[in-house]
Amino acid sequence: MAYLDAASSEPLHPAARAALLTALDDGWADPARLHGDGRRARLLLDQARQRVAAVLRCRADELSFTGSGTQAVHLAVLGTVAARRRPPTAGPAVVASAVEHSSVLHAIEQCERDGAQATIVGVDRQGRVDPAEFAAALPRAAAAARAPERRGAVLACLQSANPEVGTIQPAAEVAGACRYASVPLLVDAAASAGRLPIPGGWSLLTASAHKWGGPAGIGVLAVRKGTRWRSPLPADDREGRRVPGYPNVPGALAAAAGLEALDSERLTRETALRALTDRIRDRIPHVVPDTVVYGDPVRRLPHIVTFSCLYVNGEALVTELDRAGFCVSSGSACTADTLRPSHVLEAMGVVTHGNVRVSLPRATTADTIERFLAALPGIVAKLRGSADPAVSA
Repeated sequence: MAYLDAASSEPLHPAARAALLTALDDGWADPARLHGDGRRARLLLDQARQRVAAVLRCRADELSFTGSGTQAVHLAVLGTVAARRRPPTAGPAVVASAVEHSSVLHAIEQCERDGAQATIVGVDRQGRVDPAEFAAALPRAAAAARAPERRGAVLACLQSANPEVGTIQPAAEVAGACRYASVPLLVDAAASAGRLPIPGGWSLLTASAHKWGGPAGIGVLAVRKGTRWRSPLPADDREGRRVPGYPNVPGALAAAAGLEALDSERLTRETALRALTDRIRDRIPHVVPDTVVYGDPVRRLPHIVTFSCLYVNGEALVTELDRAGFCVSSGSACTADTLRPSHVLEAMGVVTHGNVRVSLPRATTADTIERFLAALPGIVAKLRGSADPAVSA
């Protein structure tokens, strides 16, 4: 099998595996205890926090490990809105792009149910927001919330790069507008951490270890000093940090090792993977008729290609590719199992059916890509021949 779904989960990096196995022996004790084993576990946890913070360009005491990237996002959004609520207004305002991860959008929906106002900023056909349009949405959001000081929204959310089509967002430019409007910016860096430099100017940042070759079940939440934030969860007596519960010390140490390793390999891996995805982007329209490739061809993540084969059901295409030995994904990057259309492609105003996302792990070879390109035309032709184009979806 050729695994080509790294944007869903990157295979565990050898450095992360080695760190995990070591930490299972050395970091199993309760890091809140004062005995020797507890102090050793606490030292490992602190080291993991420092190492991840160094790559993400923040202070170690600004960073917390969570149970997942989704939990990190929920804590970031709900905690910032809770801390900045200003009664008796109609509620705080949140501004976000239309192509944010579903965890961001669902958290915003929760804020709306609690009385907040939301402004969703559209994207172009490449999947990128216009920084000027995003900046203009900040005072509009303030008016919608009827904030008496009219200081703008209480939170802005923008991903560093889109995990479905790979387009890099102008996060640094939006951060400048947010800073001018005194609005904290949450950057969801799950798709890009370890793969691209972290954009500056953010107030909150989230990421997920399994996206960079760390273990599943470890997310990252960073909150800059001076950012108003209050945990939306009940208090916890353990550590006094943002995330309650018993910390996963081995997982945190493995996550740190995986992130450091991927970041150190970034330039070499980016060149190799970009050459392979360029090959896919160039060849797909030639070998498969009626195919559209999405996302910015240049300003994009190096390992992701998304395309739609017209007159083909996306789930059927994924199934046939799996039978042929290729693991890919279809639908929204985060909701494919619900068989719902991709909200990202809908926001871009492009075809949502028959789409496939190919995302390359770090060790992908040119031979694998050539085998994929050789197998795809026959599979698409078979599916088109067995279905009525008028009813394909």
